[in-house]
Amino acid sequence: MIKWAGWIITLCGIAHTIGALTVEKAARHAGTWFSGGLWSEDFADMSPAGSAYWLSLASFGIPLILVGLTVLWLDRRGITPPAFIAWTLSTWTVVDAVVLPFTPWPLFALACALLLIGTRRARRDNPAPKAGLPRA
Repeated sequence: MIKWAGWIITLCGIAHTIGALTVEKAARHAGTWFSGGLWSEDFADMSPAGSAYWLSLASFGIPLILVGLTVLWLDRRGITPPAFIAWTLSTWTVVDAVVLPFTPWPLFALACALLLIGTRRARRDNPAPKAGLPRA
């Protein structure tokens, strides 16, 4: 379950970032981004190049990739990811579902549920050693 959650999170981050750069055509503004064109950007009156930047490279897509890959990395090493990752993503997913109901939030909800179930099962099957007791 943890592995599936990690893959879903990673693939959603990749799909968001690549989709924004290609389907939404955000990459066409790269010249503006890398020439200092956003340095005086006003968040209250964002330019198309500024919006494209925040939709693609500055979005949560890249951090989602990192979170998903971290979950996969931990799972491959037999380390249970901390539950706060799933709870934080769950909270973010609920906010996303309320603010923008036509996003892929159900996919994130599935990933969060799989991660929560997986971490709970792992903790149940392999409880942490008690404090103060020597490790074997």
